[in-house]
Amino acid sequence: MLQISSAAIQSYFNSAQRLLSGIIGNPLLNPISLIIALVVFAIALLLIVGIFGYLMGWFERKFIARMQSRRGPTYVGKFGILQNLADLIKLLSKENIVPANADKRLFQFTIPMMIFAFIMAIAFIPLTQTFVGVNTSIGLIVVFMILSFLPLLLFLAGWTSGNKFASIGAMRSVAMLVSYEIPLVLVIVAVAMLANSYSFSTIIAAQSHYWFALLMPIGFVVFFVIMLAELERAPFDLREADSELIAGWLTDVSAPYYALVLSLDYVRLFTGALLISVLFLGGYLGPSILPPFAWTIIKTAAVSIFIIVVRATMVRMKINRVLRLGWVALLPLTVANLLLTFVLFVH
Repeated sequence: MLQISSAAIQSYFNSAQRLLSGIIGNPLLNPISLIIALVVFAIALLLIVGIFGYLMGWFERKFIARMQSRRGPTYVGKFGILQNLADLIKLLSKENIVPANADKRLFQFTIPMMIFAFIMAIAFIPLTQTFVGVNTSIGLIVVFMILSFLPLLLFLAGWTSGNKFASIGAMRSVAMLVSYEIPLVLVIVAVAMLANSYSFSTIIAAQSHYWFALLMPIGFVVFFVIMLAELERAPFDLREADSELIAGWLTDVSAPYYALVLSLDYVRLFTGALLISVLFLGGYLGPSILPPFAWTIIKTAAVSIFIIVVRATMVRMKINRVLRLGWVALLPLTVANLLLTFVLFVH
């Protein structure tokens, strides 16, 4: 049976009702309280994602600089912590140029829509037992249904620019993402099979004794590789193959929209790392010495740092090898993982 709830939004709703009960009459009290609760939750979620993305962006620049015997951001703020803010202000202050041959409405719509899709997906993933936007019994299905629109949005981002290099880059990114969709679905089915549910809360609760990463190591490794491809992170960062396609579907993106793309990259990083931590590392579960939210952030940050390490140490793969990896290597591994999960834990 489909069930939907949100303890966080209910708490904000009750608080808003108490504050407004003597000010607003009965017919409007509930709708206005609900709107306030939704806005408060959205602001809290945006702050969490924004702060995480900003700090992880700073860390990535510093870490990769050290890996390459450079210093990275240094002068703007202590340890260069304000460099990202300075770069963001610089990019947003520049003129927004839209190519003459572009479909202007769609071209300007796709990147904000990508950010919205990932934020909406995060709203279904519990950061704690109570802090979740929509706690539904089919949350896992809903999240990956939302993320399945990414190939379409990527294609629109390249095709609507009217640039052939951007169009080819977008089609190459779409080909990569589509080739990893079936392995992704098979891993999701194995996780749901192990937890006997598509609810994120139930999946996390099922890992109270053992993480799923220990019970299905093949599925964990495969899912991590798939997430690298879904996030277009090295060695799957085909959009940045500058020797072949300039900047892929980003070729005609001007400075303000490039700032949005940088924000999108870290929203995607947070989403992917959070999914890995929730599905395989127990999410917010951990020793009581730290609150549940701290365990969520620690695990998500640890996965994000490892993704950054992969970027700093691996070279970009060619498109034929990327597709071959998805169809020839990962697909059989996910089938084997599904069968092993059924035989060992379900049958």
